Amino acid sequence: MTYPLTLVTALARAGFDDYVVYENSGTWTFAGGALATVTLDATHVRTRGVVDSDVEWSGSPGEAVRAALDRLPVPEWTAYGRVHFGFSAMLPGLSLRGAGAPAGDLVRLLVPRTEVRISAGHVEIRGEDEARVRAVLDAAVPSPAGQPSPIDVRADGANYRERVAQAVKEIRQGQYQKVILSRSVVLPFRPDLVATYELGRRNNTPARSFLLNLGGAAAAGFSPEVVITVDAHGEVTTQPLAGTRAFGRGPEKDAAARTELESNPKEIFEHAVSVRTAQEELRRVCRPESVRVGDFMGVKERGSVQHLASLVNGSLADGRTAWDALEAVFPAVTASGIPKRESLDAIARMDEARGLYSGAVVAASHDGSLDAALVLRAVYQEAGVAWLRAGAGIVADSTPEREFEETCEKLTSVAPFVVPA
Repeated sequence: MTYPLTLVTALARAGFDDYVVYENSGTWTFAGGALATVTLDATHVRTRGVVDSDVEWSGSPGEAVRAALDRLPVPEWTAYGRVHFGFSAMLPGLSLRGAGAPAGDLVRLLVPRTEVRISAGHVEIRGEDEARVRAVLDAAVPSPAGQPSPIDVRADGANYRERVAQAVKEIRQGQYQKVILSRSVVLPFRPDLVATYELGRRNNTPARSFLLNLGGAAAAGFSPEVVITVDAHGEVTTQPLAGTRAFGRGPEKDAAARTELESNPKEIFEHAVSVRTAQEELRRVCRPESVRVGDFMGVKERGSVQHLASLVNGSLADGRTAWDALEAVFPAVTASGIPKRESLDAIARMDEARGLYSGAVVAASHDGSLDAALVLRAVYQEAGVAWLRAGAGIVADSTPEREFEETCEKLTSVAPFVVPA
């Protein structure tokens, strides 16, 4: 693991204006410099770079992005970037009555000038700046582990407990079944995100990891789950993780926590309704008979926590695309709630604006494939402010104290590894 991690972090320090690092199944990709940038806001999709365009869109935001990418005069492109949580407000059936359109870019994708794919023992360089890239890679050596600075993850507990209590009250009144409420911890210093990514990745076991700097906003994270994966043949996978207990406290405590996780009625209910929702969502875009559940309620260890996890698979129906699949499951049920529209209303009332938190980092390709990692367990930086954020799934049997503790457990996947600049 150290070898490709050393190389991609060396590239991230090499001075590219915009870049994305994305780790998927043992392969790290560095996408640096903008051959083209595609952005989508509440009204327009814009392309800058090899071609400039500004198109007003309506209907499906995913289709608007897909069409903009397909119009690029670039053969065999792959685009990397971010989808904000506010993208959900643009989806048919999820927009909230009376709510204003979200401000700013909801999607920002980079088609890179330079793309480097690194796996154990193999490096592939595509695009421009090959000589520059090789010089960086040849000089790369493992850097000393950065020195993290302590962060108090227990800040703002009273406010969060009050919001959880209000959500439990609304759930018991029948307004919705489940909602994820979150809280932020503002950092008292400016972080070195590259060093934080390097140290954090050495100490985490993510489904995906990412490091990005796009349009002045940066983030580094260790995603516990995949929102959606669609391969070039139209095979679709989503992976809801719901139900959480601490991990990494020693074999005996970890085993006891796992036993409790697998037998706790609240955690099992939270997970089961999330899996049911994922099935219903995939049936909207997949052949209904192809939708199936695999590895039901297994346990995945993700940094400082362990989760109940299931896989839900399907095959895209004729005429459907990977962007349709992303729309069908977005935002992830494990980061929003059930039913989604009602839970989004609760989030709008009780959470602060989310931005990239609980959105997605995506890699989309000309061949129709798409991979979207859920943005959790991350550190964020924008406009001179940096912060962490974590949430918990609230159901009828939730207690404010336990849900607050869950956010602390999740924040501990990142907080001990944040390195000051």
